[in-house]
Amino acid sequence: MFDSLAVQFVVLWAVIDPIGSIPVYLAKTIGLPIEARRKIALNAVLIAAGILIFFLIGGQVLLESMQIPLPAFQAAGGLVLLLFALTMIFGESKPEKEMKMSSNLNELAVYPLAVPSIASPGAMMAVVLLTDNHRFNLFEQAITGGIMLLVLFITYLLLNAANKIQHLIGNAGAAIISRVMGLILAAIAMNNLLIGIRDFFIQVS
Repeated sequence: MFDSLAVQFVVLWAVIDPIGSIPVYLAKTIGLPIEARRKIALNAVLIAAGILIFFLIGGQVLLESMQIPLPAFQAAGGLVLLLFALTMIFGESKPEKEMKMSSNLNELAVYPLAVPSIASPGAMMAVVLLTDNHRFNLFEQAITGGIMLLVLFITYLLLNAANKIQHLIGNAGAAIISRVMGLILAAIAMNNLLIGIRDFFIQVS
């Protein structure tokens, strides 16, 4: 039982990727006051939790009814994340578009932090697979949901720790880190995209 819980925690940690969400969070909150950043972090985690809970409960039925292969879903998410990573690398340190959006904290929290960074297509796919109605009973699915919420809580704690890091290095340092982490995020996105494409062709062949 413990081994199974540990495996689920590792899987959900990998697909939600709390540490990988930090550069996205820093890129979207440069120049904002500390309280606004905390609100964005909280809203993003709550929105991501709601989305993942939805997929935990009804994702399998939804994807099966729409006949959408899971690999295609993962590839689409990788592409969206790649596009955002490119804006981190080539965009200005404080784009005018970001400054205009800064008054709407909910909008900043939704994209790209809640989706697709925290509640990534990989995370949605993982919760669907880990709560497969054909293999797991309601009690086992509830335990998986609890583990998922634990990972999301850790994500929230790490995002708040990022606030202290940005306070120490300043906006210029955060802009430099944003470009470096954009490269890493682009690599992660490409990996998800290529895995999705590979699995799609394996599935249809």
